[in-house]
Amino acid sequence: MFENPSKESLRTILQKAKRIGVVGISDDPNRPSYSISVELARRGYEVIPVNPHLQSWRGLRAYGRLQDVPSAMDIINIFRQSDALPDVVADACSISAPVLWAQEGVYHEAAAEQAARCGKTMVMDYCILVAHSVLLGHSTP
Repeated sequence: MFENPSKESLRTILQKAKRIGVVGISDDPNRPSYSISVELARRGYEVIPVNPHLQSWRGLRAYGRLQDVPSAMDIINIFRQSDALPDVVADACSISAPVLWAQEGVYHEAAAEQAARCGKTMVMDYCILVAHSVLLGHSTP
């Protein structure tokens, strides 16, 4: 059975990360992917929008796929349905991002096993912003 990394490990991940790719980011301010990404940027992270339906997000170029992002990311934050997680993990396995973070409500055991097989750290069913607030307060990375 899958278990998220320890609080200490999550704290370290959040402290070391600079660039967060957000898969499934929305340009609708009422969507959690929008508001959480805005707050992550406010806290000092560089947010990389990944959504094939967007050209840009808040003035930033949006990318259709993880493989289209031209530079390395530290965390891939995933705002997709649980059944889409295996495909996102498969895409993430072909790039260098070490951490895959599936938002609250997103959980898929086989995807977690797939992430582990390709050497990725997986976090599931845990909001990255809640984790940041709990583990680091409102500090910047």
